[in-house]
Amino acid sequence: MKLLMLGSGTSTGVPRVGNDWGACDPDEPRNRRTRVSIMVENDAGSRLLVDTSTDLRAQLLANDIDRLDAVFWTHDHADHCHGIDDLRVLRYGRGGPLAGFAVDETARRLRQRFGYVFAGQHGYPTIVELETLDRLRMFAGFGIEWCQMPHGPAQSTGYLFDADGKSIGYATDFSEIVSDAVELFAGVDLLVCDCLRRRPHPTHAHLEMALELGERCGAKQLVLTHLDKSMDYATLSAEVPDNVVVGYDGLEVRL
Repeated sequence: MKLLMLGSGTSTGVPRVGNDWGACDPDEPRNRRTRVSIMVENDAGSRLLVDTSTDLRAQLLANDIDRLDAVFWTHDHADHCHGIDDLRVLRYGRGGPLAGFAVDETARRLRQRFGYVFAGQHGYPTIVELETLDRLRMFAGFGIEWCQMPHGPAQSTGYLFDADGKSIGYATDFSEIVSDAVELFAGVDLLVCDCLRRRPHPTHAHLEMALELGERCGAKQLVLTHLDKSMDYATLSAEVPDNVVVGYDGLEVRL
């Protein structure tokens, strides 16, 4: 099983427009962060994408990805879904739409905003066949579980993917550790976790909260993501425990 981190940055990316690197060293390539997204792949070659970030086209090109089996959305905030149109090219040559999954409310909002993606338009085919997560337990060789997490006044979906005897969890855009998340990620081999900055934030996990979730669920390895311009790669890497990895665009972890 493999994790590929397509993007590791906050909603504005690093650097911010205006060439604002904050505390991040511009000479360190791992500080250049596009908006968050991951792909997981099993030994059979099935690939699941989580979120269609604003930078999706660049991420697919950078990682030579021209095929996906399904897309899972955590929520409908712009940095997590506004790259959805870049899925059009992945629809070419397929016998039918890509599979897509989200909780009811996220699916409703996505359909409202991007109707042509899910229903076709003006002779163009449907790009994604969107279904809710209610009865989904397996897909393309992956076991799939999920829970809802508070994201300030909104919610974000956390995912657990099991394949080939290993597990990868994804918990981004959450602001409180809830028991459902601790239970979902209990004993996970690798947990990719929201970690916006060191100071607490009203809608995101900060460093202490990310480390706490990793400890409470007994994650064997913790990968930090959704990092803002205050989180310099080298500085943060020197602060965290040995089983914690500071995520970066293009990071690949094989389990």
